[in-house]
Amino acid sequence: MDAQIVEPELRDEVIIENAVFKVWYSEVKEQPTKLVYTSTNRPKNVDRGSMNFYTESDVVTSNNADYYRNVWDKGHLAPAATYSDSMENLKQTFSFLNCALQDQYLNRGEWRLLEEQERVWDDTEDLTITVTLEWNEGFQILPTNGHVPTHMIKEIYFEGTQSCKRYRFPNEKPTKGWEEYEVPCD
Repeated sequence: MDAQIVEPELRDEVIIENAVFKVWYSEVKEQPTKLVYTSTNRPKNVDRGSMNFYTESDVVTSNNADYYRNVWDKGHLAPAATYSDSMENLKQTFSFLNCALQDQYLNRGEWRLLEEQERVWDDTEDLTITVTLEWNEGFQILPTNGHVPTHMIKEIYFEGTQSCKRYRFPNEKPTKGWEEYEVPCD
């Protein structure tokens, strides 16, 4: 009898929660579809140094091959800087569960600047932040099977004032400031 290699069946949705975030992850897309985290004015106690992203043993995720020699950054959804209060929290932000194929200019530009603004806002009230990825018609599938989202949506709920701000970014080089990507909250 010939031995057969059985590929694991990929799941459309796996929900995982840890001390830093709750994520809805698609093994099929090798990307998170939604992630929720809180921003609460944590003190900065540790530095990310040369930390690298890591895969999870029980979930099929993207990996370094998806980001090799292309325009896609390993975009943190829950920001590392928001969780630099402890090495344990910071390390959890480097899971590929918290990583999206994000245009390098978006990641290093307007997305990063919005993350900095979140840390200003959380000085006065706690925030609950939901990041949702979209795959619209014509989205790209990499040879490594990573599915590149067409849009990234960040909804910020202000716990104290019970108000909301929502931003919808095309996953490409930004052409305007982050404030101009604001759309109405649902």
